[in-house]
Parts: sequence; C-alpha cells; structure tokens
Amino acid sequence: MKIAFFSDIHANLPALEAFFQDLGKRDIDAVYCLGDLVGYNVWPNEVVEEIRNRRIPTIAGNYDFGIGRNSNECGCAYKTEEEKANGAVSISLTNELISDRNRNYLKNLPAHIRVEYQLKEEKLNLLLVHGSPRKINEYLFEDRAEKSLLRIMEDAEADIMCFGHTHKPYHRILNSGDDQNPYYRHAINLGSIGKPKDGDPRGCYVLLEINESASVSKKESIKPQFIRFDYPVEKAAKAVENSKLPNTYAENLRTGK
Repeated sequence: MKIAFFSDIHANLPALEAFFQDLGKRDIDAVYCLGDLVGYNVWPNEVVEEIRNRRIPTIAGNYDFGIGRNSNECGCAYKTEEEKANGAVSISLTNELISDRNRNYLKNLPAHIRVEYQLKEEKLNLLLVHGSPRKINEYLFEDRAEKSLLRIMEDAEADIMCFGHTHKPYHRILNSGDDQNPYYRHAINLGSIGKPKDGDPRGCYVLLEINESASVSKKESIKPQFIRFDYPVEKAAKAVENSKLPNTYAENLRTGK
C-alpha cells in the first residue's frame, strides 16, 4: 500500500495543480489531505473544489476551522504586530472570497483520521492530524523534546502520526519500548504544498509505503519519502501582489520562508 500525504495548500492553486501532476507520475494507492486548504492566497474556492471533486479524504486545518465558521481568527501564532495585521487582511479576504458551499464543506471536515492496519500478527495504527492530536493549532516542531512527543503519540495510540501546520518537513523515530523489546513510533511532518517555510520554495509532500514487513519492532521498516516538486512560484506570488494581500506573502513564496 503506497500512500501520499499532503498538507497546507493555503489557496495556492498553481502549487496544487503541480502536485497533482507529480502525483500522476507515481503508482499511488491512496491520498490523504491534512488540512489548511485556504488562506494567504486568492484561490480558496478553486483549491477546495479540486479536493472535493477528487474526493480526497481530508481533515480540517486551523485555517479551515476558522473560515468554516466565518471567524476572524485562524488560530495562527503570529509573533509580531505586523504579522497579526497582515494575517487579519488574509482572513478578511478569504472570508470575502469563499463561497457558502465551500465554507460549509470546511466547517464539516473531521478533526482526525485514524487508519488501522492488520499486518501479520500485529496492528499498526496510523493517525492523521493537522497540528497535534491534542489541538488543531499546536505546533510540533522538529526540536520538540522526545519525551513530550512520545507522550503525545502514546496517549493518542499512534504508531505512525502524520501532521502538518509548521510547514517544515521532518521524520523522527521514537522508541517507547526498551532495548530488549523496542516499540518504534514514527512522527512525520509533511511540510507544505503551497507555503513552505524551510527555505526551499518547492512544494513538499510525503509518500509512505506500508506492507507486510512493516512493524513497530523494526526501526527501519517505515521509511517516508519526502517529495519536492517545482511549481510556477512567480504566478502564485504575482497573484498575491495583485490582490489585497500583503506583498510580504509573495516574497515568502519566492524564498520558501
């Protein structure tokens, strides 16, 4: 079973279209979207409709949650007054653009998706969240203390946990057992399709293969593949500059920050 996971499109239609083109070249059995379809660009309806038309199982991101409820809050952790002011423009414009039909879709997205695999004699629990199992807008950065991240996964009964929200991809392997009886759990941040923040402006998503050799007792049996793909960044950046959105969002797309 080869599965594609992607997240944090943020109304970037050119990036989403390039993602689907890249995905079409690969032998994929299933696709899941981990939320934040809207915000920060001018194509919220087009992005939502692409996801809906393809019937992709999708969970709500914090931005989707806010826009779905016609809120002026997106649950984003803005650090400066300038960021807050820019964010307010983005939320306002997204609320202005989104159709009633698509707002209702966002409002009713599930918070999590849980998939259980029966592999030989053991089960493998896959949990899909946006921020964390505890909170839709909790940031799980790569430098999260191992004890904290492990506790979050154990409490959620997650052997593999896929998530987004930080826009910075990584894979961490944590052992909740011991040297004699290891129990490996995998935390996988997908990065971002349409608003990368790791210094690489290309879109990012994850391919994960789960087969009968996958096991919580085998450290290397789960190997996510991080796929980077090019898309017309300038088209997305120009769309920002030709809208009410702050130009800083266009520069963020160009630099991947």
